Formats: sequence, C-alpha cells, structure tokens
Amino acid sequence: MKKDEFVELVKEKGGYESKAAAEKAIKAFTEAVTEALKQKKSVTLVGFGTFSTVEVPEKSGKVPGTDRTYTKPAHTAPKFKFGKTVKDVVA
Repeated sequence: MKKDEFVELVKEKGGYESKAAAEKAIKAFTEAVTEALKQKKSVTLVGFGTFSTVEVPEKSGKVPGTDRTYTKPAHTAPKFKFGKTVKDVVA
C-alpha cells in the first residue's frame, strides 16, 4: 500500500473531511512517535503494539568474498513489537 492509499484509508476510517486532514493526522502521529523514541521513551498502543528503542552493541564482521573486516559501532535502534490483537487479525 502506497502513502496515497494509506491516507485515503485513514480518511475513511477516521471520518476526516479531507485527505489533507488525514495526512496531517498521520504526520502528527509519526512525528510524536519519533520524538518519543528520540527521548528513549517507549510508546504503547494497547492492542496494536509498542514502539521502543534498543541498544545494539558494537559488531565486527568480515566482508563476504574478501579478507576485509569491518566494525559497526554501538548504536540505538528503533524497534516495534506487534500486539496480540493485530497478530490475531493477521493470522
């Protein structure tokens, strides 16, 4: 599903009067979740899922087909875990 189709779906399901209003709501939601993750807070939407961050340790590896090695520094990565309701609907 492309963004335009998703905006139309949100417009229908959310009862928004225009696509612009639905797109504004989606943008506000994504910006709010991004800001919470930036502050290393988790966002839980009961039944839907949880947005959180995880600390990833430093990793070393070898480039396939060569003798070169690399080191990926430790970093914080975003994570999403689906809730039971979504898992049940999809299954």
